Amino acid sequence: MSLPGLTFAVWLFICFCMSVEGYPSGKVREACTSMIPCHGSSPQLSPEHTITVNGSAFKPGDNIEVHLSGPDFEGFFMQARDAEHLDSPAVGFFMLADRRLSQLLTCGRTKNSAVSHTSKAKKKYIKVYWIAPGDAPKHVQFLATVVKKYKTFWVKIPGPIVSQANALSPATPLHAASEAVSTSYPVSYLSKPFNASGCGSTKFCIRNPSKCDPESASCFFLSFQQEKSSVFIEMSGPSEGYLAFALSHDQWMGGDDAYLCVNEDHRVHVSTAYLKGQSRPLLDSESALKDISWRIVDGVLQCSFRRSIILPAYKGRFNLDASYYIFLADGEASEGGLIYKHRRQPLITNGIYNVTGLPQDIGGSRSPRLIKAHGALMFVAWITTVSIGIIVARFFKPVWSHSFMFGKEMWFQVHRMLMLTTVMLTGISFVLPFVYRGGWSQHAGFHPYLGCTVMALTVFQALMAGLRPPRHAPRRQLFNWFHWSAGTTARILAVVTMYLGMDLPALDLPDPWDTYTMIGFVAWHVGIDVLLEIHSYCLVCKVEVIEDDRVQILQSLTSAEAEGRLFKQIVLTVYVCGNIVFLIAFLTVINQM
Repeated sequence: MSLPGLTFAVWLFICFCMSVEGYPSGKVREACTSMIPCHGSSPQLSPEHTITVNGSAFKPGDNIEVHLSGPDFEGFFMQARDAEHLDSPAVGFFMLADRRLSQLLTCGRTKNSAVSHTSKAKKKYIKVYWIAPGDAPKHVQFLATVVKKYKTFWVKIPGPIVSQANALSPATPLHAASEAVSTSYPVSYLSKPFNASGCGSTKFCIRNPSKCDPESASCFFLSFQQEKSSVFIEMSGPSEGYLAFALSHDQWMGGDDAYLCVNEDHRVHVSTAYLKGQSRPLLDSESALKDISWRIVDGVLQCSFRRSIILPAYKGRFNLDASYYIFLADGEASEGGLIYKHRRQPLITNGIYNVTGLPQDIGGSRSPRLIKAHGALMFVAWITTVSIGIIVARFFKPVWSHSFMFGKEMWFQVHRMLMLTTVMLTGISFVLPFVYRGGWSQHAGFHPYLGCTVMALTVFQALMAGLRPPRHAPRRQLFNWFHWSAGTTARILAVVTMYLGMDLPALDLPDPWDTYTMIGFVAWHVGIDVLLEIHSYCLVCKVEVIEDDRVQILQSLTSAEAEGRLFKQIVLTVYVCGNIVFLIAFLTVINQM
């Protein structure tokens, strides 16, 4: 093989081994530098596709609308680079207009610094937004690689050059530019994230999770700092739609003074609103707010503004020298700034606070106390008391048959005590959501229907146990069958109901923690059950059955059960400890919501 042929073969082999070879999913991070798809052929020379933008000048924080269009194509890869050093890393970051067609990629140390396709479905047009960073070069050029078919593609198609407002025009001409429209707006851009310094000493702060760092991408942060006759407010959190807080006289939405930071086409619009009931808020004018600034970085929306403590001229604005419940919510917004209902429960303070009073650093809860109590009591009942009661009744009759408590066999008294506790806890827990909602919830899916079924089966079990026929009565077998069937059905439905309830907005335990923990509990119970069944079977196998000698058989069975008593007690102890661990884990997470 000639040297050129060998080189070509080695190149093909490397392309095959690297993960940038023909990715229909668009995840081509390995091509960040070269922007060359490893498709085993040479790129085309004359591009058929063009890149256009809606502006020619920018300043840090501005967004540029970028379009890629042309004949049908399957894939693409786009970056923005320093126009004077096109081999340098990507600059700035992108935001998506349509998640079905495009996705964000991270090149180098800059998150979301590139865009690519999500599938090889044919497309003619892509729109994204490029956000100028604080350290942007004077001139930035957009580049794109476009794949028409697997072996037909163009690399680094040159797009328009956009320049900082105070920079001279670049020497390089624009390759493909649309009508120049300035994207500069008279708003202030935050150059850095908020911080928690001063929380509890000079400013009133609310953080979720408690004590989280506002610079973290998972931290919701709201602060109030009094400055003479005004209050400076900072709000941030992970949201690509909107963030909002409201001052309320109670813990229910309606009749509240709200403040919203809404992402409108990748610029943040800060406004006030008065909430009427649970309907969509009507945004007011910004005139009541001053010194507005904002920032969107890595999916975290931040905004700050100032308002006077007392605003008598503005209807619906509460005075900030009084005490209120404080709500903090987030949700999605359309490109036109239309906001949608928050998909999870807002963060609500546990009491009323005066944000201009003594500075504090507090948390809040996204789950009302009654709903927390509802979930906690159900977990105690159906993870702890029922599970242990079933194990005792199923496997400890022989072990505790000769031990008595209050005139009855010990296993029966323990089983009855645990089951009555379950009935009591389930009944109390069942009432709490109705007290909180003031009636039936229309937005909880199947959870309330299954919950009512579980409650009915629980009461039926208690009544049926109270009418239990004597041990040798003819109807005892029928009772045993109904008792087992109703109990098993109630327990299965209870687990399903708890699983559905964990994802409801009023509780909303973190994913996938809730799923894995529930699966772990079911596996733990089934595993212990199977272990004890195997153990009981092995004991029976050890009995030497002697025909026509019933005394010997009974003596052998009694001896075998005695041998297994210690093992069963150890297993029960381990099982109880395991259930308590699951219970503590659930209660800890519920308490943090």
